[in-house]
Amino acid sequence: MATLENVSQCVLDGDLDEIKVLVQALIDEGMDPIKIINEGLIAGMNIVAPLFKSGEMFVPEVMESADTMNEGMKLVKPLIMDADMPSKGKIIIGTVNGDLHDIGKNLLIMMMESNGYVVVDLGVDVKEEDFVAAVKKHQPEIVGMSSLLTTTMMKIDSTIKQLIKEGVRDQVKVIIGGAPVTQEFADDIGADGYSEDASTAVDLCDRMMYEICGQQAISA
Repeated sequence: MATLENVSQCVLDGDLDEIKVLVQALIDEGMDPIKIINEGLIAGMNIVAPLFKSGEMFVPEVMESADTMNEGMKLVKPLIMDADMPSKGKIIIGTVNGDLHDIGKNLLIMMMESNGYVVVDLGVDVKEEDFVAAVKKHQPEIVGMSSLLTTTMMKIDSTIKQLIKEGVRDQVKVIIGGAPVTQEFADDIGADGYSEDASTAVDLCDRMMYEICGQQAISA
């Protein structure tokens, strides 16, 4: 008999074949799809995150777990309305202009989605004006930018300047990361936050969303 604990363990193990069997069994039993997501699939990734942060799991294993969670989500999503999907907030993510690296970005996307965020992936080599256009179109709470090259780091700075020029900087929190990026650099260019890896980036976004919701509650 399939249980939510089985689903969580399957995500942790990265078992792509078994997850389909387990999730389908719970669906056939009539379990609430939202419960399968929150207490099965996402619960499994919530075990993965601290293991990755502590060095007990590595990038390939985390990506296997995320792929497994997504396989389960494919079965569950058609059963629910988009409006019913649990969401902490929306974030747009991209690697800055001139930089084609995406492994870290893709890992972050998986971690963010598994933690309840709606993520808009802008891809790599994203021009400053494209970040601005995405903010205007998608109205996210957070913008995430990555740079894996010292030669493209300043594109983060120029993108923030473009957000200011277009009058949308105050609408979003900006987080940055990547191998050459540091907290000092983030402070210098006026980013709202810096994270050294995907796991701490999720924690950072959680804190930011708490601040945003708190401010909205006060203003309301």
